[in-house]
This record gives sequence, structure tokens and C-alpha cells, in this order.
Amino acid sequence: MPQISLIIPTRNESQTICQCIQRAQEAFKRAGLSAEIIVSDSSTDQTADIAASCGGRVVFPQRLGYGNAYLLGFQEARGDYIFLMDGDLTYDPEAILDMLPLLESGQYDLVMGSRLKGRILPGAMPALHQYLGNPLLTWILNRLFSAGISDAHCGLRGMTRDALNRLDLRSGGMEFASEMVIEAASRGLRIAEVPITYHPRQGSSKLNSFTDGWRHLRFMMLYRPGPFLLLPGLLALLLGLILAVAVYMQGGSRMHSLILGGLLLIIGYQMLLAGLHFRAFSAAWGLSRSGGMERLISYHSLEKELLIGLALLAGGIIIGLDLLMSWRGTGFGALDAAQNAMLAMILTILGIQTIFSGMFISLLLLYRSHQDGD
Repeated sequence: MPQISLIIPTRNESQTICQCIQRAQEAFKRAGLSAEIIVSDSSTDQTADIAASCGGRVVFPQRLGYGNAYLLGFQEARGDYIFLMDGDLTYDPEAILDMLPLLESGQYDLVMGSRLKGRILPGAMPALHQYLGNPLLTWILNRLFSAGISDAHCGLRGMTRDALNRLDLRSGGMEFASEMVIEAASRGLRIAEVPITYHPRQGSSKLNSFTDGWRHLRFMMLYRPGPFLLLPGLLALLLGLILAVAVYMQGGSRMHSLILGGLLLIIGYQMLLAGLHFRAFSAAWGLSRSGGMERLISYHSLEKELLIGLALLAGGIIIGLDLLMSWRGTGFGALDAAQNAMLAMILTILGIQTIFSGMFISLLLLYRSHQDGD
């Protein structure tokens, strides 16, 4: 059995994959390590053939995606220590030799490379990533999950076989990098960092700054929707409710304040529902281990939400019909009832939001039942 399994995900890396494999082989040979190099390939060029001819064991994921490539690589890996590295020569395999002793010592379960603590060569990383995107996403991840790392998206990392078995990794896309750190921190794995040198990419980049950044952020929201949706939504809802009720009770012509209150109320309610949807999806997908959310999912009643939504909707319709009749009574002339019209609109929107929210959560329950084989 090999001591090390090095997994390299590839998609059209024909220019660099052979050199990448050979550098790793040379590093392992000098250190006297037995190792296997697994190339998880989704290419449309000759990458797979080149990798095989250079000593890599090539496997083929059924679906595209950074995470899917690694998930298959994990299934194929036989080593005691599993390392991950991109195939575009941005990382030097020599750095693995600095990371391995930390795992062998038994003091750490996961070792991350850190480009931000190490050296980023000119042209290796866009300034937007180096000074804003990467530090910001890493800061958010640390604040939410207490990971205590400096570079959450470094593609060079290693772990013990036991650590891999403890992680419940399932993401198929770029958010896989965040998922690994979140899972490790959530399950109490001991994480260390090693400063590394980051080299300019050979060939065209497959990264999309906005799309990939959003996927990482969205994944963190699945685990912790509170700071993103629930708390801001609750604040907006309370402020809107207080403002709308105060203006409505006072009467008069303070329509701008009533409109602002209604807008905050609707936005806050939608954010609360979105936060609930994120948590419900997280529980249905098996990410959340919250007992409260599990109980909510288990005892969720579509009928109750429909009744609440229909009651709100009916209230809005009744007020709206009353306004229409009053308007008709004036011969469809001037009518000073803007506040009631605003109230009708707010109730109608809240009712519709509640009805469709209940339907969405019920779909998640149907999905979960299907996954469980019920």
C-alpha cells in the first residue's frame, strides 16, 4: 500500500500534466516515499493519455466539477495520507514534503498550504483575488466556523486517512474547497497551515471570479444562514412593522413613511423565509445538524402555512374590495384611502409569500423522503 495518494483534478491540462506528475514523482523518490498519483480527468483533449503515459493512474468522473473530480479520487485512493494538488503547475509538489511531517506527527488531521502567508509570484494571482476576494471569503469562513486559517481556497492540502473518513464531503463544484474546511472545523479536526509559493498558471484559467466566489458564499449560507438572512431579515421586519403600524394608527398623509415601512416589512419577511429555506434545504441535504431544524422539517405542515397565507391573502383582498366599493360609491372619483390600499398590498404580498414558502419546504420534504427511500 502506498504511503501517499496524490490526487490531481484535470480538465484540459495537456500542456502541464506530465511535468506536474514527474515533479511529484521526483520529490517522493528523493524522500524515499511510496506514492500513487491519481489523475481525475474530465478533459476533452489528450490530458488523460498524457497523464497515463507519464505514470499517473487516470480515473474519469461521471460528472464535471472540481468537487466531483476529488470525490472520485478519494474513492480510488489507497494511501495513508491523501494530498490534493492542481495540475497546472501553480503548486510545487516539494511543498508536500513540508506538510507530510505535520500529519505523521499525529498532532494534525488536515494540513493546508497558505499562499497568503507564503509567496505569490508576479502574475500568479489577480489582485482582486489576492487583496479582496480570498481574504474576505476566508475572513467570513473563520468568523462563522472558527477555522483559524489564512487561505481557505488554497488547492494544495493534505489529510490523514482517518480525517478523510470523518468528513462528509459531497459538493461537486468549486465550493468543495470551502466544504472541506467547514466540515473539518465543524467536526473538530486539527488544522495546520504551511506557507507555500504560488506560481503563475500555465494555460488558460478556468476560474470565474464572481461565479466561484458566490458559490463559496452560498455554501457558507447553507451552513449558517443566520448572519446573512435571518438576523437582517428579522431587523428589517421589526423596523418595517413598527413604522407601518405607527403611521397607520396615526392616520394623516405620511404616505412616504408608510411606503418605507411596508417595503421594509416585505423585504424582512422575504429574508426570513429565505433563511428558513436555506436551513430547511441544508437539513434535507444532510448538511445541518440542528435539532430545531430537524424538528421543524419533521413536523412541517403545508396545510397550516397555506391557511396562514390564505388568511393574509384574504385580508388583503377584503380590504381591496372594500376600497373598490368605496371608490365606486364616489363615482370613481377622488378617494382618500391610500393607507388602506397600502395595507391591502402588504397583506396580499405576505400571504402569497407564505403560501409559496410552504410549497417550497414541502418539496424539500418530498426530496428528503425520496433520498431516504420512503
